[in-house]
Order: sequence, then structure tokens, then C-alpha cells
Amino acid sequence: MFVKSILLLSVAIAYVSADCLHCICVKESGCKPIGCHMDVGSLSCGYYQIKIGYYEDCGQPGKQSGESTETAWKRCADDLSCSTTCVENYYNRYKSQCNGLGMGACQIMSRNHNGGPRGCHNSNTVGYWNDVKSCCGCT
Repeated sequence: MFVKSILLLSVAIAYVSADCLHCICVKESGCKPIGCHMDVGSLSCGYYQIKIGYYEDCGQPGKQSGESTETAWKRCADDLSCSTTCVENYYNRYKSQCNGLGMGACQIMSRNHNGGPRGCHNSNTVGYWNDVKSCCGCT
């Protein structure tokens, strides 16, 4: 029974994360590959409107040998699987910045996605989080 409960909990957590990611995607682009647009003085690209620094911080998924970071970033940003991997990697890299704040995974992911590595500490990210939360009902 204990193992079954753990398995069900794991499935529930994965589902919330997928729902949260989808709502961030919807918030950023309508969950469409919209290319790059100027945003706060620099380009934001693709499904999640990822900036080049964010792409570098998420480990540059999908970058091919000999490919420039800029080319890989723009291609990855407009590929749902690659850009989702980037957002997940970024979350995993910086979620510890939010330890002790009593926030759920989706709130941390949303606020850091919107506000950078310490976005969970920035009150300017609360409105973004509220939009994501109203989409998914996540915590």
C-alpha cells in the first residue's frame, strides 16, 4: 500500500508540473512558436519567451556541435519539447533560491521564470504567478 501511495503521489506531482508548464506556456505565447520579440530591452523567443541568458543558464539543451549559442537558443525556443526542457532545467537549477519561503513548485517555477534566479523573492513577479495560478489552480 505504501509503494502504491508513493507512486500515485509521483503521478500527481508530475501532472501538476505539466499543468503548470502548460499555463506558463499559455501566458507567454498562447503556447505557440511565436519567434522572437523585444521584451525589456532584449529578445525573448519561442513558446516560453526565453532570453539568451536564460537559455545559457538552463544548460543549452539541443545545442548541436559547432552551432552558435544564438542559433541553438532561437531554434530551441521555438521547439516545444526543447524549450520545456529548458524551463524545467532552469527551475531545477534555481529552485533552492526559494527554500524556506513556503511556496509550492509551480509558484517557484512561475516566479523564477518571470523574474530570474531569485524571482520568488521579487514582489514584481506576484502578478505573473497569479495569472499562472488562475490558469492551472496550481500552488
